Amino acid sequence: MLGSSRNWASFGKALGQHYCVYALDQRNHGQSPHANNMDYEAMAEDVASWIDTQSIEPATLIGHSMGGKVAMRLACSEPERIEKLIVVDIAPKAYSPHHREAFAAMHSLDLSTLTSRKEAEEHMAKTIQDWALRQFLLTNLIRNEDQSFAWQVNLPTLTQELPKLSINPLEGKDRFIKPTLFIRGEDSDFMCDTDKALITRFFPKATMTTIPKAGHNPHIEAKEACLKAVYSFLNRT
Repeated sequence: MLGSSRNWASFGKALGQHYCVYALDQRNHGQSPHANNMDYEAMAEDVASWIDTQSIEPATLIGHSMGGKVAMRLACSEPERIEKLIVVDIAPKAYSPHHREAFAAMHSLDLSTLTSRKEAEEHMAKTIQDWALRQFLLTNLIRNEDQSFAWQVNLPTLTQELPKLSINPLEGKDRFIKPTLFIRGEDSDFMCDTDKALITRFFPKATMTTIPKAGHNPHIEAKEACLKAVYSFLNRT
């Protein structure tokens, strides 16, 4: 959530040396259209519809965080579309809403009077101490043609739909029995060892690998190690 396909640019370019890679923006993110609804069923159908336009079935899906939940939902609901699944630093379970501080900081920024990105960063620093998080959030700040600032994400809808995005996207009967890889960052608190039983319940052929010295974004923080894990999985399955 609050990311975009830009976050995958470096990783996707490297992976694209060996595979045909597409990086998608979820609805209400990046360059994708805004919509009032943000549930996992709808977002999975967005991806399925895009796959139809490209005629690339069966596809290998890679999804991170909220995108990982979308990928899990699509793989379980329409497994015939998906050949292999890679989920990055998220588990098939409910999470406590964890973006409230970020949303509050973004809402507090008066875009109508904002004159520079530096000013935006200084304002957000009052409530968000983590420099890296501030920079991540500010990737969503864009200029309109008249040079005024705007949020590229659909901030009102994301704020409203946050409870829906915190749930487990899967139900008890859901299964995906094809090769699946779960990647977690060693320093991330989004996944833990006890998630393995839950993962194999929904994904019987799943394996889980841990990327050392990485947090919630191993594809950025430890790109080479993450690429190695992905290549190993794709080559052996």
